[in-house]
Amino acid sequence: MLYEGRPVPVDRIQVTNTMNIPDSPYKRVVIIGGGFAGMTLAQKLKKERLQVVIIDKFNHHTFQPLLYQVATAGLEPNSVAYPLRKVFQKTKNVSVRICKLQKVYPAQQRIETSIGSLDYDYLVIATGSAAQFFNFDPAHLLPLKSVANALDIRNLILQRLERASITTEPDKRRRLLNWVVVGGGPTGVEMAGAFGEMKKFIIPTDYPDIKSDDIRILLYEGGPRLLAGMSEHAGRKAKKYLEQLGVEVHLDTRLQRFDGRTLHIADGTTLETEQLIWGAGVSGAAPDGFVPEILTKDKRVRVNTYNQVKGYDNVFAIGDVAHMQTDDYPDGHPMLAQVALQQGTLLADNLPRLVRGESMEPFDYLDKGVLATVGRNRGVGDIRGFKVGGFIGWFLWMSVHLFYLVGFRNRIVTFINWMFSYFTYDKATRIITRPTKLIQYDEQREVGADYLSEVGE
Repeated sequence: MLYEGRPVPVDRIQVTNTMNIPDSPYKRVVIIGGGFAGMTLAQKLKKERLQVVIIDKFNHHTFQPLLYQVATAGLEPNSVAYPLRKVFQKTKNVSVRICKLQKVYPAQQRIETSIGSLDYDYLVIATGSAAQFFNFDPAHLLPLKSVANALDIRNLILQRLERASITTEPDKRRRLLNWVVVGGGPTGVEMAGAFGEMKKFIIPTDYPDIKSDDIRILLYEGGPRLLAGMSEHAGRKAKKYLEQLGVEVHLDTRLQRFDGRTLHIADGTTLETEQLIWGAGVSGAAPDGFVPEILTKDKRVRVNTYNQVKGYDNVFAIGDVAHMQTDDYPDGHPMLAQVALQQGTLLADNLPRLVRGESMEPFDYLDKGVLATVGRNRGVGDIRGFKVGGFIGWFLWMSVHLFYLVGFRNRIVTFINWMFSYFTYDKATRIITRPTKLIQYDEQREVGADYLSEVGE
C-alpha cells in the first residue's frame, strides 16, 4: 500500500484506539460486519495469533434467508438472530463493538465509527448488501434486510387485516387487501408464496369477516421470468407453484412510482394498495472512504482473486460487498450466502499466511447449488447440474437452512415451528408488537392516538 508515494509499514505501532480495545502483541484485524462472511472469518481466526475486532451496527448475526418467515408470522425474530457476543464469549482474541462505521481511512490505516476511531493492521470489509430502490421513494416501501424490517412487515400486514375486518367502504377495503411484492428473485418468490399460504390457510379461520377471494397477492417482476439467477426450469416451477397458491404473477412489468396509496405501472394502469414489499434489487454496502475507481456502479468494492481491495495489500472485502471479476464471473460472484461463507473461510487461511510472509491462495468459488421454496412441499433447486422441485426441493431447502442456522437452540425451535406448521397448517406468531412507521399517521387519524398508546411505540 502507498501513502503519499511512500510505503506504509504494516507493523507500525497502534496509536489510535478510542474504543477501549485491549492491548495485544498481535496484529490487529478489524472486521466490519457480522454477517455470513464476517462472522465466519472471525470464528475461524479465534485460534490464530491475531487480535480480532468485529464491528457491526446490530448486536446479532441475522440469518437473512429466513427473514421472510418472520415477516409472515412463521418464526419469531430470535429464531433467525443470534447475539454476536454469545458467539465469541469464550474467544479471548476476539472483541465485539456495536456501532456504526462512519468512514474508512485506508491511507492512515484507521476507521471512524459512531463510538470512536481505531487503527488496524488489516481491515476486512464485510458490510454485505443494501436494498436498491432505484427511483422509488423508500419512505413508502418495505424492504427485507433486517429483523426490524421483517417485524415491520408482519405488523403492517396484521394491522391491515384488522382494519379491513371493520371497514365497510369497498374502495378502502380493496386498498387494504391488495398486497404487492416487487421482485422475482428468491426474496420476492418466497415472500409471495408465504403470503399465499396465509391467504389459503390462516385468513379463513382468523378473519371470518374477510373473504379469501378479497385478498389479492400480486408479484411484479421486470424481467421475462422468475428466479433469474437459477435455471428456466426453476423459474417455471416457481411461477406454477405461486399461481397454485393464488398469487398473481406479472412478468415483463415495469413499475414507475408508488406514493403510498397508488402504484403506477409503466403501461398506464394503476393499482390501489397501501403495502408494497420491496425485493427488486440490491447493491453493495461499500463504506465511505474509498476513491470512486475502487467502487462499481452498484457500490461493490473491487477486489483481486485474494479478496484484496484494489490498490491495498492490507485491506480486504468479502461477501456481497466484494466484486471479484473472473472469467467465469465477469460481473462478479452472485450475492449468495455460500459465496460469503467460502470467502470468509479462505481469508481465515490467507491472513495468517500473509502475516508469516507466505503466499496466499486465490479464491475459487465452488457452486454447491441454489434452492428456493414456494411454500409447503413446494421447492425448486439447481444442484450441480441436477434440477429438483416439489417435495424434494422443499425438503432439501429446509435441511440446508437448518444446518446453517447459528445456535443449537435456534435450530431446534425453528424445526419445531416448521413441523407444527406442516401438520396443522397454522402459524403461531401472529402478534402485533408495534405500529409500523408507514401507518402511524393513518392510525392516529382514523382510529385515534389512544390506539397507539395501547400498542406502544
